[in-house]
Amino acid sequence: MKALILAAGYGTRLYPLTMNRAKPLLPVAGKPIINYLLDQLERIDEIDHIYVVTNEKFSKDFAAWAADTPCSKPITSINDKTLSNDDRLGAIGDMQLVIEQQQISEAMLIVGGDNIFDFDFRKLVAFYNEHGSCVGLYQLDDLEAITRYNETVLDEAGRITSFREKPPDPTSNLFAVCLYCYAAGDVARVAQYLDAGNNPDAPGHYVAWLHKQTAVYGYAFPGQWFDIGDLRAYEEADRYFSEQAET
Repeated sequence: MKALILAAGYGTRLYPLTMNRAKPLLPVAGKPIINYLLDQLERIDEIDHIYVVTNEKFSKDFAAWAADTPCSKPITSINDKTLSNDDRLGAIGDMQLVIEQQQISEAMLIVGGDNIFDFDFRKLVAFYNEHGSCVGLYQLDDLEAITRYNETVLDEAGRITSFREKPPDPTSNLFAVCLYCYAAGDVARVAQYLDAGNNPDAPGHYVAWLHKQTAVYGYAFPGQWFDIGDLRAYEEADRYFSEQAET
């Protein structure tokens, strides 16, 4: 299994913090956001290589980070050559770039580089080993908040039966976060998805398409999850993990 950290965004909602530093390299409780993900990925026996996809603006920073960061697994930083939000490939476009460039033909764990989780990713991989392609799901009691993310509906076996991006009228309080385990066949289907002219941006669009082609399961994980999209979320994550470090 290969791991891919999506880190090619420009973090404009966190300006000025991200004008000259990529969001995944921002410190949370004194530690780069991406290192929280690296800690998780390094513990997973099935993963034998970690890829980080970034852009032209920050590629040197990620290359330096990869060279300076101790890790038991090889880390490869890949530049998607984009310069701004105007020419970015989108998350799914970046996924396909890495798949093609690195000739990946096996299972992949894909995670957003601006996310931090305090649950063990090995549980997600164990779920994948039992069920096949799956997405990490988070539960919110506030249905209004679901409208900002997506709505994921499961059957009794945990298979996704409905998936809607930014639904105006959600009835399920489960939504998919940027954490996916895809079987080799579904890694190969990314090219088919893009060749059909589908949206290359938010990775949830691929889930919405894929679950209609084949079985995709949802894994509702426990614990805290932080999507560091703006200053408020960044400060909340920093406060939480600073407090965790003190206990």
